[in-house]
Amino acid sequence: MNIIDRFLKYVSFETTSDESSNQTPSTNGQMVFSEFLAEELKNIGLQEVELDKNGYLTAVLPANSEKSLPAIGFIAHVDTSPDSSGKDVKPSIITNYDGRDILLNKEKNIVLQTSLYPEILQYLGQDIIVTDGTTLLGADDKAGVAAIVQAMEFLLAHPEIKHGKVRIGFTPDEEIGQGADHFDVEKFGADWAYTIDGGEIGELEYENFNAAAAKVTFKGLNVHPGYAFGKMINSMRIAAKFINMLPENETPERTEGYEGFYHLTNISGDVETTTLNYIVRDHDRNRFEQRKKEMQNLVNQINAEFGKDTAMLDLRDQYYNMREKIEPVMHVVELVEKSMRELDIKPNVKPIRGGTDGARLSFMGLPCPNIFAGGHNFHSRFEYLPIQSMEKASALIVRIIENIEKF
Repeated sequence: MNIIDRFLKYVSFETTSDESSNQTPSTNGQMVFSEFLAEELKNIGLQEVELDKNGYLTAVLPANSEKSLPAIGFIAHVDTSPDSSGKDVKPSIITNYDGRDILLNKEKNIVLQTSLYPEILQYLGQDIIVTDGTTLLGADDKAGVAAIVQAMEFLLAHPEIKHGKVRIGFTPDEEIGQGADHFDVEKFGADWAYTIDGGEIGELEYENFNAAAAKVTFKGLNVHPGYAFGKMINSMRIAAKFINMLPENETPERTEGYEGFYHLTNISGDVETTTLNYIVRDHDRNRFEQRKKEMQNLVNQINAEFGKDTAMLDLRDQYYNMREKIEPVMHVVELVEKSMRELDIKPNVKPIRGGTDGARLSFMGLPCPNIFAGGHNFHSRFEYLPIQSMEKASALIVRIIENIEKF
Protein backbone atom coordinates (compact mmCIF):
# COMPACT_ATOMS: atom_id res chain seq x y z
CA MET A 1 0.00 0.00 0.00
CA ASN A 2 1.33 3.48 -0.79
CA ILE A 3 1.54 6.11 1.91
CA ILE A 4 -1.33 8.19 0.50
CA ASP A 5 -3.82 5.32 0.58
CA ARG A 6 -2.53 4.35 4.00
CA PHE A 7 -3.09 7.83 5.40
CA LEU A 8 -6.55 8.15 3.82
CA LYS A 9 -7.53 4.84 5.38
CA TYR A 10 -6.29 5.96 8.79
CA VAL A 11 -8.28 9.20 8.84
CA SER A 12 -11.48 7.25 8.21
CA PHE A 13 -11.27 6.10 11.83
CA GLU A 14 -12.79 8.45 14.41
CA THR A 15 -10.23 8.65 17.23
CA THR A 16 -11.02 11.91 19.03
CA SER A 17 -9.82 11.74 22.65
CA ASP A 18 -11.98 12.90 25.57
CA GLU A 19 -10.55 14.67 28.61
CA SER A 20 -13.70 13.98 30.67
CA SER A 21 -13.43 10.22 30.22
CA ASN A 22 -12.32 7.95 33.06
CA GLN A 23 -11.05 5.13 30.86
CA THR A 24 -7.85 4.48 28.88
CA PRO A 25 -7.92 4.96 26.00
CA SER A 26 -10.40 7.73 26.64
CA THR A 27 -12.57 6.78 23.65
CA ASN A 28 -13.37 3.40 22.13
CA GLY A 29 -12.55 4.56 18.61
CA GLN A 30 -8.88 4.72 19.49
CA MET A 31 -8.83 1.04 20.42
CA VAL A 32 -10.66 0.13 17.23
CA PHE A 33 -8.03 1.94 15.18
CA SER A 34 -5.18 0.40 17.17
CA GLU A 35 -6.62 -3.09 16.63
CA PHE A 36 -6.63 -2.37 12.90
CA LEU A 37 -3.03 -1.15 13.09
CA ALA A 38 -1.93 -4.23 15.02
CA GLU A 39 -3.18 -6.48 12.23
CA GLU A 40 -1.51 -4.28 9.63
CA LEU A 41 1.83 -4.44 11.45
CA LYS A 42 1.62 -8.22 11.58
CA ASN A 43 0.72 -8.38 7.89
CA ILE A 44 3.71 -6.32 6.77
CA GLY A 45 6.02 -8.60 8.77
CA LEU A 46 6.89 -6.83 12.01
CA GLN A 47 7.49 -8.99 15.06
CA GLU A 48 6.45 -8.87 18.72
CA VAL A 49 3.28 -6.93 17.86
CA GLU A 50 1.51 -6.24 21.15
CA LEU A 51 -1.60 -4.18 21.93
CA ASP A 52 -2.23 -3.84 25.65
CA LYS A 53 -5.48 -3.16 27.49
CA ASN A 54 -4.74 0.58 27.63
CA GLY A 55 -4.39 0.90 23.86
CA TYR A 56 -0.58 1.04 23.65
CA LEU A 57 0.61 -0.70 20.51
CA THR A 58 4.25 -1.74 20.09
CA ALA A 59 6.18 -3.79 17.55
CA VAL A 60 9.74 -4.69 16.57
CA LEU A 61 11.74 -4.55 13.37
CA PRO A 62 14.53 -7.02 14.22
CA ALA A 63 18.14 -6.09 13.64
CA ASN A 64 19.75 -7.45 10.47
CA SER A 65 23.23 -6.05 10.99
CA GLU A 66 26.13 -8.10 12.34
CA LYS A 67 27.31 -5.04 14.25
CA SER A 68 26.17 -4.28 17.77
CA LEU A 69 24.01 -1.19 17.23
CA PRO A 70 21.77 0.80 19.57
CA ALA A 71 18.06 0.08 19.50
CA ILE A 72 16.00 3.14 18.58
CA GLY A 73 12.30 3.85 18.57
CA PHE A 74 9.72 5.81 16.61
CA ILE A 75 6.50 6.88 18.29
CA ALA A 76 3.24 8.51 17.14
CA HIS A 77 -0.19 8.94 18.68
CA VAL A 78 -3.45 7.57 17.33
CA ASP A 79 -5.88 10.07 18.85
CA THR A 80 -6.98 13.37 17.35
CA SER A 81 -7.73 16.60 19.16
CA PRO A 82 -11.14 17.24 20.74
CA ASP A 83 -10.78 20.88 19.63
CA SER A 84 -12.51 19.99 16.34
CA SER A 85 -14.65 17.10 15.20
CA GLY A 86 -12.85 14.06 13.85
CA LYS A 87 -15.98 12.21 12.81
CA ASP A 88 -16.69 11.36 9.17
CA VAL A 89 -13.57 13.08 7.85
CA LYS A 90 -13.91 13.76 4.13
CA PRO A 91 -10.44 14.34 2.71
CA SER A 92 -9.69 15.38 -0.83
CA ILE A 93 -6.46 15.87 -2.74
CA ILE A 94 -5.52 19.12 -4.46
CA THR A 95 -3.04 18.09 -7.15
CA ASN A 96 -0.37 20.44 -8.45
CA TYR A 97 -1.45 23.26 -6.10
CA ASP A 98 -1.53 26.56 -7.98
CA GLY A 99 -1.31 29.04 -5.09
CA ARG A 100 -4.94 30.17 -5.09
CA ASP A 101 -7.49 30.03 -2.30
CA ILE A 102 -8.94 26.52 -1.91
CA LEU A 103 -12.70 26.02 -1.89
CA LEU A 104 -13.13 23.27 0.68
CA ASN A 105 -16.91 23.16 0.74
CA LYS A 106 -18.99 24.66 -2.05
CA GLU A 107 -22.30 24.07 -0.29
CA LYS A 108 -21.20 25.88 2.90
CA ASN A 109 -18.81 28.29 1.16
CA ILE A 110 -15.86 27.28 3.32
CA VAL A 111 -12.59 28.55 1.85
CA LEU A 112 -8.99 28.05 2.91
CA GLN A 113 -7.65 31.55 2.28
CA THR A 114 -3.99 32.10 1.49
CA SER A 115 -4.20 35.52 3.16
CA LEU A 116 -4.91 33.77 6.47
CA TYR A 117 -2.65 30.76 5.90
CA PRO A 118 0.22 32.06 3.72
CA GLU A 119 2.46 29.11 4.69
CA ILE A 120 0.61 27.02 2.12
CA LEU A 121 2.23 29.03 -0.67
CA GLN A 122 5.54 27.24 -0.11
CA TYR A 123 3.90 24.11 -1.56
CA LEU A 124 3.24 25.41 -5.07
CA GLY A 125 3.15 22.52 -7.52
CA GLN A 126 2.78 19.92 -4.79
CA ASP A 127 -0.20 17.73 -3.88
CA ILE A 128 -2.10 18.69 -0.74
CA ILE A 129 -4.68 16.76 1.27
CA VAL A 130 -7.42 18.96 2.73
CA THR A 131 -10.74 18.48 4.52
CA ASP A 132 -14.22 19.57 3.50
CA GLY A 133 -13.99 22.32 6.11
CA THR A 134 -16.33 20.68 8.64
CA THR A 135 -13.81 18.50 10.51
CA LEU A 136 -10.12 18.38 11.19
CA LEU A 137 -8.04 16.17 8.91
CA GLY A 138 -6.14 14.10 11.46
CA ALA A 139 -2.63 14.60 10.10
CA ASP A 140 -1.87 15.21 13.77
CA ASP A 141 -0.83 12.51 14.15
CA LYS A 142 -2.00 9.99 11.60
CA ALA A 143 0.55 11.40 9.16
CA GLY A 144 3.15 10.36 11.74
CA VAL A 145 1.60 6.90 12.05
CA ALA A 146 1.55 6.50 8.25
CA ALA A 147 5.16 7.68 7.90
CA ILE A 148 6.37 5.13 10.46
CA VAL A 149 4.42 2.18 9.04
CA GLN A 150 5.50 3.04 5.50
CA ALA A 151 9.14 3.19 6.59
CA MET A 152 8.88 -0.20 8.30
CA GLU A 153 7.32 -1.76 5.20
CA PHE A 154 10.10 -0.30 3.05
CA LEU A 155 12.86 -1.66 5.29
CA LEU A 156 11.27 -5.09 5.38
CA ALA A 157 11.24 -5.06 1.56
CA HIS A 158 14.89 -3.94 1.42
CA PRO A 159 16.94 -6.22 3.68
CA GLU A 160 20.10 -4.94 1.99
CA ILE A 161 19.76 -1.87 4.22
CA LYS A 162 21.52 -2.98 7.39
CA HIS A 163 20.25 -1.70 10.70
CA GLY A 164 19.93 -2.39 14.39
CA LYS A 165 16.76 -3.20 16.29
CA VAL A 166 13.93 -0.73 15.73
CA ARG A 167 11.00 -0.36 18.13
CA ILE A 168 7.80 1.41 17.18
CA GLY A 169 5.03 2.57 19.46
CA PHE A 170 1.59 4.03 18.89
CA THR A 171 -0.01 5.67 21.91
CA PRO A 172 -3.51 6.88 22.85
CA ASP A 173 -4.67 10.15 24.40
CA GLU A 174 -1.69 12.37 23.58
CA GLU A 175 -4.00 15.27 22.78
CA ILE A 176 -5.35 15.32 26.33
CA GLY A 177 -1.92 15.07 27.93
CA GLN A 178 -2.11 11.40 28.88
CA GLY A 179 -0.13 9.77 26.09
CA ALA A 180 2.77 8.71 28.30
CA ASP A 181 0.70 7.75 31.35
CA HIS A 182 0.96 4.00 30.80
CA PHE A 183 4.01 3.85 28.52
CA ASP A 184 6.40 1.12 29.69
CA VAL A 185 9.83 2.58 28.88
CA GLU A 186 11.75 -0.42 30.19
CA LYS A 187 9.71 -2.89 28.17
CA PHE A 188 9.93 -0.70 25.06
CA GLY A 189 13.66 -1.33 25.22
CA ALA A 190 15.05 1.50 23.09
CA ASP A 191 18.21 3.50 23.79
CA TRP A 192 16.42 6.59 22.49
CA ALA A 193 13.40 7.39 20.34
CA TYR A 194 11.71 10.06 18.24
CA THR A 195 8.11 11.17 18.19
CA ILE A 196 6.95 11.78 14.62
CA ASP A 197 4.48 14.46 15.63
CA GLY A 198 5.80 17.80 14.39
CA GLY A 199 4.35 20.15 11.80
CA GLU A 200 5.87 21.41 8.58
CA ILE A 201 8.74 19.73 6.78
CA GLY A 202 12.12 20.20 8.47
CA GLU A 203 10.84 20.68 12.01
CA LEU A 204 13.13 19.19 14.65
CA GLU A 205 12.42 19.96 18.27
CA TYR A 206 14.14 19.05 21.50
CA GLU A 207 12.93 21.94 23.64
CA ASN A 208 9.42 22.49 24.97
CA PHE A 209 7.62 24.45 27.64
CA ASN A 210 7.75 23.69 31.30
CA ALA A 211 4.06 23.44 32.08
CA ALA A 212 1.69 23.78 35.02
CA ALA A 213 -2.08 23.94 35.44
CA ALA A 214 -3.57 26.40 37.92
CA LYS A 215 -7.09 26.54 39.31
CA VAL A 216 -7.97 29.65 41.30
CA THR A 217 -11.23 29.59 43.26
CA PHE A 218 -12.77 32.77 44.67
CA LYS A 219 -15.40 32.77 47.43
CA GLY A 220 -18.00 35.51 47.81
CA LEU A 221 -21.22 36.19 49.68
CA ASN A 222 -24.58 36.63 47.99
CA VAL A 223 -27.11 39.03 49.52
CA HIS A 224 -30.32 40.43 48.02
CA PRO A 225 -29.07 43.37 45.91
CA GLY A 226 -31.58 45.72 47.59
CA TYR A 227 -29.89 45.08 50.93
CA ALA A 228 -26.35 44.40 49.71
CA PHE A 229 -24.64 47.61 50.86
CA GLY A 230 -21.60 46.72 52.94
CA LYS A 231 -22.49 43.02 52.91
CA MET A 232 -22.31 41.48 49.42
CA ILE A 233 -18.99 40.07 48.22
CA ASN A 234 -19.12 39.37 44.49
CA SER A 235 -16.64 36.59 43.67
CA MET A 236 -16.79 37.41 39.95
CA ARG A 237 -15.59 40.96 40.55
CA ILE A 238 -12.72 39.68 42.69
CA ALA A 239 -11.81 37.18 39.97
CA ALA A 240 -11.81 40.00 37.43
CA LYS A 241 -9.43 41.95 39.66
CA PHE A 242 -7.12 38.93 39.81
CA ILE A 243 -7.14 38.59 36.02
CA ASN A 244 -6.06 42.20 35.65
CA MET A 245 -3.25 41.77 38.18
CA LEU A 246 -1.42 39.39 35.85
CA PRO A 247 0.86 40.95 33.17
CA GLU A 248 -1.37 41.80 30.20
CA ASN A 249 1.42 41.21 27.66
CA GLU A 250 2.29 37.74 28.93
CA THR A 251 -0.48 35.83 27.18
CA PRO A 252 -0.29 33.38 24.23
CA GLU A 253 -1.49 35.95 21.69
CA ARG A 254 1.26 38.39 22.71
CA THR A 255 4.24 36.07 23.06
CA GLU A 256 6.42 34.01 20.73
CA GLY A 257 9.65 32.02 20.58
CA TYR A 258 11.02 31.42 24.06
CA GLU A 259 8.60 33.81 25.77
CA GLY A 260 6.38 32.27 28.42
CA PHE A 261 2.83 33.16 29.40
CA TYR A 262 -0.19 32.82 31.68
CA HIS A 263 -3.19 31.56 29.70
CA LEU A 264 -6.72 31.84 31.07
CA THR A 265 -8.53 28.85 29.58
CA ASN A 266 -11.85 28.87 31.40
CA ILE A 267 -14.08 31.03 33.63
CA SER A 268 -17.13 29.78 35.50
CA GLY A 269 -18.96 31.32 38.39
CA ASP A 270 -21.61 33.37 40.12
CA VAL A 271 -21.69 35.79 43.03
CA GLU A 272 -20.87 33.08 45.58
CA THR A 273 -18.09 31.17 43.77
CA THR A 274 -15.96 31.84 40.70
CA THR A 275 -13.27 29.58 39.26
CA LEU A 276 -10.47 30.54 36.87
CA ASN A 277 -8.44 27.87 35.08
CA TYR A 278 -4.99 28.79 33.80
CA ILE A 279 -2.10 27.08 32.13
CA VAL A 280 1.34 28.46 32.99
CA ARG A 281 4.18 28.04 30.49
CA ASP A 282 7.88 28.94 30.20
CA HIS A 283 10.91 27.35 28.53
CA ASP A 284 13.26 28.52 31.27
CA ARG A 285 12.91 26.44 34.45
CA ASN A 286 13.76 29.35 36.77
CA ARG A 287 11.24 31.68 35.14
CA PHE A 288 8.71 28.87 35.23
CA GLU A 289 9.15 28.53 38.97
CA GLN A 290 8.89 32.30 39.34
CA ARG A 291 5.61 32.35 37.43
CA LYS A 292 4.14 29.81 39.82
CA LYS A 293 5.32 31.87 42.78
CA GLU A 294 3.73 34.97 41.25
CA MET A 295 0.36 33.19 41.04
CA GLN A 296 0.60 32.42 44.74
CA ASN A 297 1.71 35.97 45.55
CA LEU A 298 -1.35 37.40 43.79
CA VAL A 299 -3.63 35.01 45.64
CA ASN A 300 -2.05 36.19 48.88
CA GLN A 301 -2.69 39.81 47.88
CA ILE A 302 -6.36 39.06 47.21
CA ASN A 303 -6.68 37.40 50.60
CA ALA A 304 -4.97 40.34 52.30
CA GLU A 305 -7.48 42.73 50.72
CA PHE A 306 -10.71 40.71 50.92
CA GLY A 307 -10.13 38.35 53.81
CA LYS A 308 -8.56 34.98 54.52
CA ASP A 309 -9.52 32.13 52.18
CA THR A 310 -11.25 34.43 49.70
CA ALA A 311 -8.95 32.99 47.03
CA MET A 312 -7.50 29.49 46.90
CA LEU A 313 -4.89 28.20 44.46
CA ASP A 314 -4.58 24.61 43.25
CA LEU A 315 -1.38 24.36 41.22
CA ARG A 316 0.12 21.24 39.66
CA ASP A 317 3.04 20.65 37.32
CA GLN A 318 2.24 18.90 34.04
CA TYR A 319 5.57 18.38 32.26
CA TYR A 320 9.05 19.86 31.94
CA ASN A 321 11.41 21.02 29.20
CA MET A 322 13.05 17.95 27.68
CA ARG A 323 16.13 20.00 26.75
CA GLU A 324 17.81 19.17 30.06
CA LYS A 325 17.51 15.48 29.20
CA ILE A 326 18.49 15.79 25.53
CA GLU A 327 21.57 18.02 25.85
CA PRO A 328 23.66 15.24 27.48
CA VAL A 329 22.90 13.01 24.45
CA MET A 330 22.93 15.55 21.62
CA HIS A 331 24.07 12.91 19.14
CA VAL A 332 20.39 11.89 18.89
CA VAL A 333 19.65 15.34 17.44
CA GLU A 334 22.80 15.52 15.30
CA LEU A 335 21.87 12.19 13.70
CA VAL A 336 18.56 13.66 12.52
CA GLU A 337 20.17 16.85 11.21
CA LYS A 338 22.70 14.82 9.22
CA SER A 339 19.96 12.59 7.81
CA MET A 340 17.81 15.60 6.86
CA ARG A 341 20.62 17.26 4.93
CA GLU A 342 21.30 14.07 3.01
CA LEU A 343 17.67 14.16 1.85
CA ASP A 344 17.83 17.89 0.97
CA ILE A 345 15.62 18.79 3.92
CA LYS A 346 16.61 21.99 5.67
CA PRO A 347 16.57 21.39 9.43
CA ASN A 348 14.32 23.82 11.24
CA VAL A 349 15.37 23.44 14.88
CA LYS A 350 13.06 25.38 17.14
CA PRO A 351 11.42 25.20 20.57
CA ILE A 352 7.96 23.70 20.87
CA ARG A 353 5.47 26.23 22.20
CA GLY A 354 3.57 23.42 23.79
CA GLY A 355 4.19 19.90 25.00
CA THR A 356 4.80 16.48 23.55
CA ASP A 357 4.81 12.89 24.75
CA GLY A 358 8.53 13.03 24.08
CA ALA A 359 9.00 15.51 26.92
CA ARG A 360 7.48 13.17 29.48
CA LEU A 361 9.21 10.14 27.99
CA SER A 362 12.56 11.94 28.20
CA PHE A 363 12.05 12.40 31.93
CA MET A 364 10.99 8.76 32.19
CA GLY A 365 14.39 7.68 30.86
CA LEU A 366 13.78 7.59 27.09
CA PRO A 367 15.37 10.62 25.33
CA CYS A 368 12.82 11.53 22.69
CA PRO A 369 13.08 14.59 20.38
CA ASN A 370 10.25 15.42 18.00
CA ILE A 371 10.38 15.25 14.18
CA PHE A 372 7.98 16.66 11.57
CA ALA A 373 5.12 14.64 10.11
CA GLY A 374 4.26 17.34 7.56
CA GLY A 375 0.86 18.78 8.48
CA HIS A 376 -0.30 22.35 9.05
CA ASN A 377 -3.12 24.00 11.05
CA PHE A 378 -3.43 21.16 13.54
CA HIS A 379 -6.66 20.92 15.58
CA SER A 380 -8.47 22.97 12.94
CA ARG A 381 -10.96 22.29 10.18
CA PHE A 382 -8.45 24.11 7.95
CA GLU A 383 -5.81 21.46 8.62
CA TYR A 384 -3.93 20.32 5.52
CA LEU A 385 -1.11 17.95 4.63
CA PRO A 386 1.33 18.30 1.72
CA ILE A 387 1.80 14.72 0.52
CA GLN A 388 5.44 15.24 -0.36
CA SER A 389 6.16 16.33 3.23
CA MET A 390 4.67 13.12 4.65
CA GLU A 391 6.68 11.11 2.11
CA LYS A 392 9.83 12.95 3.22
CA ALA A 393 9.04 12.16 6.85
CA SER A 394 8.90 8.47 6.01
CA ALA A 395 12.11 8.65 3.97
CA LEU A 396 13.79 10.43 6.88
CA ILE A 397 12.88 7.62 9.27
CA VAL A 398 14.54 5.14 6.89
CA ARG A 399 17.64 7.33 6.55
CA ILE A 400 18.00 7.77 10.33
CA ILE A 401 17.85 3.99 10.80
CA GLU A 402 20.33 3.49 7.98
CA ASN A 403 22.73 6.11 9.33
CA ILE A 404 23.02 4.64 12.81
CA GLU A 405 25.47 2.09 11.42
CA LYS A 406 27.60 4.94 10.04
CA PHE A 407 27.17 7.55 12.74
